[in-house]
Order: sequence, then structure tokens, then C-alpha cells
Amino acid sequence: MNQSRLAAAILIGLGTLALIYGKFSYVKDSHEAKLGPIELTVQDRQTVNLPVWLGVGAIVAGSVLLFAGGKKNG
Repeated sequence: MNQSRLAAAILIGLGTLALIYGKFSYVKDSHEAKLGPIELTVQDRQTVNLPVWLGVGAIVAGSVLLFAGGKKNG
């Protein structure tokens, strides 16, 4: 599998995941406090919403790359 087909497969896969899930979350440490032997950490959960056009665009770009790369390599 050459690099253009691999990149196309990754784009199509990521686009499909973006359409299926629509968002992802991650945890970010925002504050830390050390009071002697006690350590306190506050974690904030951040959610990123992925727009539908991003998933569709990734699938289209991957498909174009797959078919254009296939014609060049012949």
C-alpha cells in the first residue's frame, strides 16, 4: 500500500468516525495546590463538537485522493 492510499484510508476512517460520534472529550488539569503532604488537583472535562461538514469533507478528500492516486499509479 503506497502512501497516498494510506492517507486516503486514514481520511476516510477519521471522517466516518467524526460522523458517527460527532464529538470527543478530554480531561485537562487546570489547578494544582500543594498543602504540605496533601496535593489537590482540579480536572476540567473539555468537549469538542465536530461539525458534520468536517466529517463529510474528510471522506470526500480521502475518496478524491484514493481515486486520483490510483489513476497516477495506474
